[in-house]
Amino acid sequence: MGQNKIKTIIISVVIILLVGCSVFGVILASGLGIALFRPFRTETGEDVVSTQVVINTNVAPSSTPGPMITEDRTPIPTQELPADLTEMLTDIETQVMRLRGLSTSQNVVRTLISMDELEDIVANDFFSEYSDEDARKDTLALSLLGLIPEGFDLKSLYTELYSEQIAGFYDDETKQIYVVQGVGFGGSEKLTYSHEFTHVLQDQTYDFENGLGYNDDMCEADSEKCAAIQSLIEGDASLTEILWFQTYATQEDYDDLLEMFNNLETPVLDSAPEYITADLYFPYEKGLAFVQYLYEEGGYPAVDGAYQDSPLSTEQILHPERYPSDIPTSVTLPDFGVALGGDWVLFDQNVMGEWYTFLILNKAFEKEFQLSEGTALAASEGWGGDAYAFYLNESTDDVVFILDSVWDTSGDAEEFGEGFIQYADLRWGESENQIMDLPAWEGSVGISVFLIEGDRTLWVMAPSEDLISQILSELR
Repeated sequence: MGQNKIKTIIISVVIILLVGCSVFGVILASGLGIALFRPFRTETGEDVVSTQVVINTNVAPSSTPGPMITEDRTPIPTQELPADLTEMLTDIETQVMRLRGLSTSQNVVRTLISMDELEDIVANDFFSEYSDEDARKDTLALSLLGLIPEGFDLKSLYTELYSEQIAGFYDDETKQIYVVQGVGFGGSEKLTYSHEFTHVLQDQTYDFENGLGYNDDMCEADSEKCAAIQSLIEGDASLTEILWFQTYATQEDYDDLLEMFNNLETPVLDSAPEYITADLYFPYEKGLAFVQYLYEEGGYPAVDGAYQDSPLSTEQILHPERYPSDIPTSVTLPDFGVALGGDWVLFDQNVMGEWYTFLILNKAFEKEFQLSEGTALAASEGWGGDAYAFYLNESTDDVVFILDSVWDTSGDAEEFGEGFIQYADLRWGESENQIMDLPAWEGSVGISVFLIEGDRTLWVMAPSEDLISQILSELR
């Protein structure tokens, strides 16, 4: 769904997010505090000047260009870091390597940037390849699923959201760590640095692009596997930052974080559709829980093992006890491009996965269409595999959506069916019609039909009954 392109952007950008709220409770339980971080301005209202310096560290180089970072990025002016700051960063790196059990030997560039420089990077680098047409098609797909309103300005939201939320990031193309600096280098910046330096260790040890296959091509082919790997990466870095803070942070660091948390304002995040916020947090909250499960089972060696045998689905992330044995079932859809006619073109196809199935049921933009969290979780659990496709009529902007899913058991399919019918009745009213003996719902975005057949379910949305019948005849 727009999910494919949107996830590609989130995947390439969300590595840079430090979603402290996802670990706040964990740290608070041990007497410390952390939150989403935004840089402060100086008392004069000016941003701190950015600086960067190259340091020597220790491991084999890897070639991992960032999926969405453009090569013609304007360089940030380089200055020598103050000696005390250089010493502090070196200490944090040593401490993180000691905790994580990994080391480096490749040059790393440390870069401190101002809020203004961050906003420029977000606007001109992260979203430079995401066109207005891409955003328009994504909006058509996501609004069809009820996750955002029709005509929503998706591109502007993401640009503003990342500018608001980013505290630091690791650029795996240039091998630079970026930290957005406030008045000084306090607890929030230190915590951010420990998180981002963990990404350096991960990349140099396991090679994001070539070793893990964490790249554009893989993400476009299998968004589920991509989301799972992203969750491993971010969950690992989140656990490591927690352990670093618990082990090495000072009372002053704690006070700094607590003050920032108490004064935190996130108007863009607060105004975003619920599905976007939930999906943004996923690799941190659910990824952290996944990594914690492995860590409790066997420490960091068990976490390292997950890089050798990567998780394959959001189902495995959500249910770590099922990793690695519960392998997703491959589902394929026929090409409907010719059958639908000349004006219809395929604009997205991929795997929905358990997580996005849950989001559709629980995070509808209109709250009255949302199933309860418990009902949505129960309905989406037991997911076995799926394939979805979106077709766009370029003359009318009508959209056809097909989701063909298999479930672990026929009982799981039945439970999803019950949840879906409840969702459909809330969104479009109780079904009063049938198409090819299947319940049908009609709304402003078209007609939906739903099939349960053993361990399989099929959801089709199209603007006309004729198109529905044509698609069903190919799939039944």
